[in-house]
Amino acid sequence: MSRSSTAKLLPWLALLAVGLATAWLRYGLIQPSHIAALCSDAGSPTWCVWRQWLVLGFLRDVYGVLALLAAALALFSRRLAVAWLAAAMGLFALELYCYQAGALAFLVGCLRLLRLQAGTAPSTQYRAGQGEVQGQP
Repeated sequence: MSRSSTAKLLPWLALLAVGLATAWLRYGLIQPSHIAALCSDAGSPTWCVWRQWLVLGFLRDVYGVLALLAAALALFSRRLAVAWLAAAMGLFALELYCYQAGALAFLVGCLRLLRLQAGTAPSTQYRAGQGEVQGQP
């Protein structure tokens, strides 16, 4: 594998890691009923505060709003990191119950990331005279 293809693969592998970590948060920490019962007791562990903040985040659609802001920023930016952030925030929101805003931000972030990795922009893709169909004389 060449160096440039490895560099293009890294953001997608990092997105996979974000997806796996978020899935662990949802299915390992938020959803299990025995953890909810443990955290509702008076002598609950200190990490239950973090779990409660995670739950409050998706109950108030904080993750969806942040994902949409990152997607809007990615549309006007030409930086790979901003596009990756929009995709990662969208994936995080999508898995943590903010599915509408998360899906939109994930789609915008992934499409923007692909466009930036391809190195084409709508204004520079076709120069004057290119892309025009002309009949034979």
